[in-house]
Amino acid sequence: MNDREKRQSIIDACLRMNALGINQGTSGNISLRHEAGLLITPTSIPYEAMQPEQIVYMGLDGSFDPAQRPSSEWRFHLDILRARPDVNAVVHAHPTYCTILAIMGLEIPPIHYMVACAGGDTIRCAPYATFGTQELSAHAVKALDGRLACLLEHHGMIAVGPSLAKAMWLAVEVETLARQYHGCLQIGKPPLLPTEEIENVRTRMAGYGHAEK
Repeated sequence: MNDREKRQSIIDACLRMNALGINQGTSGNISLRHEAGLLITPTSIPYEAMQPEQIVYMGLDGSFDPAQRPSSEWRFHLDILRARPDVNAVVHAHPTYCTILAIMGLEIPPIHYMVACAGGDTIRCAPYATFGTQELSAHAVKALDGRLACLLEHHGMIAVGPSLAKAMWLAVEVETLARQYHGCLQIGKPPLLPTEEIENVRTRMAGYGHAEK
């Protein structure tokens, strides 16, 4: 994709987040690796009114045009892309069930084999820190070590991937898993799959259709 197509793809993904119900208003934000930096959603602009030229370009040194204002969460987008050369897209949202678990400080354990899609046998919950801070960024990067998704305590969730389509797909899947885990907790303590089985599933999933979305 060229520059404008990438910018439009970010806007389209933001609109889709809200249409799917995994985000509300402009509380979510999305970034996409681009050239020697990244493209990221601006702050406080309704997705419906957002134009491609309003998507902010940032260098990996954190520089950006002072006439533009990137998302207040730009720090963890930047730090994730710096730390993870395998990641080209970062999706942050406040899905209802992910946020419920995050408020309770709960990670998502291996209740279902699809937990493997996030890269391991759990979806970790990063400790709380004020939004937009370097402390939150450090917690997020650590929670994503060896993973493709995490929850943020008292906040929301992050999903990453080699493409925006894959990161979006995973964001939806993590919210589904969060809803399933929440439902299980209403009944009791759910039985869990062993780590060995999650690793077996990860191996079998390699190259499957959904992994190429």
